[in-house]
Amino acid sequence: QVQLQESGPGLVKSSQTLSLTCTVTGDSITTIYNYWSWIRQPPGKGLEWIGYIGFSGSTYDSPSLKSRTSISRDTSKNQFTLQLSSVTPEDTAVYYCAKSGGYADPFNYWGRGTLVTVSS
Repeated sequence: QVQLQESGPGLVKSSQTLSLTCTVTGDSITTIYNYWSWIRQPPGKGLEWIGYIGFSGSTYDSPSLKSRTSISRDTSKNQFTLQLSSVTPEDTAVYYCAKSGGYADPFNYWGRGTLVTVSS
C-alpha cells in the first residue's frame, strides 16, 4: 500500500520560504515511470498543480510558479521536498503531495494534505 505524508511548518511569514517534505512508503521514488507531484488548494478555490520530480530526478514546475519553486529529493529517505520562495498570503493553501504512474497520468495516490498559512 502506497502512502504519502506531508510534513512541515503550518505557519510561514510573508517573504519567507515555505518548505514541505513528502515521505513515501510502500513504493520507491526512484521506481521507473513514477512521478511525484506537489499540488495545492487555496481556501475556497480549486486545485493547482505546482510541479513534479520524476523517477530520474528530473523536475518540471508550473509556469505560473516556476520562478519561486524548487522540488528536490532525498532518495536515502524516500522523500521529496517542495520549497516555495517569497511567499505571500495568497500562497495560503492546503498542500498535497501525490503520485502518478506517468508524467501525464492521473494521480493515483495522494497524501492527506497539510494546511500552510502565510501571515502578512
